[in-house]
Parts: sequence; C-alpha cells; structure tokens
Amino acid sequence: MSGAYPKVALVTGAAKRIGAEIARKLHAANFNIIAHYHQSKADAEELAEELNEKRSESAISIQADLNDMSQVMHLAQAGSDAWQKIDLLVNNASSFFPTPIGKTDEEEWNQIINSNLKAPFFLAQALAPTLAKHHGCIINIADIYADKPLKKHSVYSIAKAGNVMLTKTLALELAPLIRVNGIAPGAILWPDDSYKKPEDQLSDENKQKMLAKIPLQERGHESDIARTILFLANEAPYMTGQILNVDGGRSITI
Repeated sequence: MSGAYPKVALVTGAAKRIGAEIARKLHAANFNIIAHYHQSKADAEELAEELNEKRSESAISIQADLNDMSQVMHLAQAGSDAWQKIDLLVNNASSFFPTPIGKTDEEEWNQIINSNLKAPFFLAQALAPTLAKHHGCIINIADIYADKPLKKHSVYSIAKAGNVMLTKTLALELAPLIRVNGIAPGAILWPDDSYKKPEDQLSDENKQKMLAKIPLQERGHESDIARTILFLANEAPYMTGQILNVDGGRSITI
C-alpha cells in the first residue's frame, strides 16, 4: 500500500461487541482500521469488508493470540507495515471470567493477565517509535473494578488495576510525543455467558440488581465507549495519564 493516508488505528479485540463499535466509530471519523482478532475470524473479516465497502482499502484484519508474545510482535509489525504508520493504539481485547480463590489455575491467571496487561504493555513498547513519529496516542480499556474488586473475579480485578497503572506509567514514559489515557467502562454489555457453567452465568435477577445500583438506572451502550475513544483521540490534546469512567455513575456507589 502506498500514497497519502488518513490516520491509522490498531484496535485489539475488534471483531465483535465494543471493539467492533470502536472500529466503526473511528472509521467514520476517517481513520483506517487494523482490526485485531483471536478466534473470531469470520466476524473480523466481515467487519473489514463492511468498512472497505464504505471506503476502499481502509481496513484490514490481523489474527494474533495475545497469550503468545511472538504473535503479539507479529501483530505490531504487520499493523505498522499496512500503512507504514500507527497513529492510535486501542488496547481493547480482554479475557473475563470468574477466578474464585481455591479454584483458579495458572493457565487462567496467564490468560487474563496476558490480554489485559502483558500484551498491552508490549504492544505499546513495540509501537512507540511509530506512535512518537506521528504524535499518536494509546487508549487502554480498564474497568471500574480496578479500584474496588469484583467478587469471584480476583485475577481480572488485579489485571485491570495493573492496566490503570500501565496507563499512568506509559503516559509518563512516553511523554511528550505520545499521549496515553484509559477508559473504565461500567455495565455496557452483559458478559458473554455462552462458555460459562450455568452456576457462573449472570441471572436476570442479578442484572436487575446491578442496574439498580447505577445512578442513571440503565445499562450503557457500545457507542458510549466508542465516542469517548474518539474524544480522547481527536479532541483532548492536553490530556494524558487519565482514566475516564464511563459507567452511568456506578463508580461513586461501589
């Protein structure tokens, strides 16, 4: 690929749910999109096709297992090569499942830590030269449970707490050429329960209990996160090292 291009965004976990909405919102704002996926090949390719129909040669999909550092490095290199630059890295991919004390093994620990903390660090490190060259930015998806733990999800809470510190330390290390901020979503989408045991699935009763604790009394939408991503990327040149809670006020009631 050659010639003059718009800004380029690499979005991890972009095949479905919030990641796909982030990709669509950035694309509509004239970003070219590198949509990372792990196992959701069909969804990622469909998303890239959808975006390319709107603007020719403006989106690609790249597969990588964020548990494998060689694949993480391949993602960084292939993403950089696509349009010869990266302006925005959105670390959205995240493993989320219960890890109750006494029943959690090392593989589960690694899976959650790798997607939420290790891979974002090494992607940021690998992409820092191109991001600095283009005065780009990094946006990490944290969680409101980084501050107050979620019961039976100790490893996830630990990983997201690390993600918050990752945001702050990268902001310090990479300034002044790269801005680094984070978003802490609240109840945006219900967890994907398709792979869970029945006892681990979120019941309708528990969903209603969660909504009752949110001051705005409703669940958020993928677009709430995507709009905040776009704000941090394009409209916040004097912000770095900050975590924005997009949670309907839930964090003030935890």
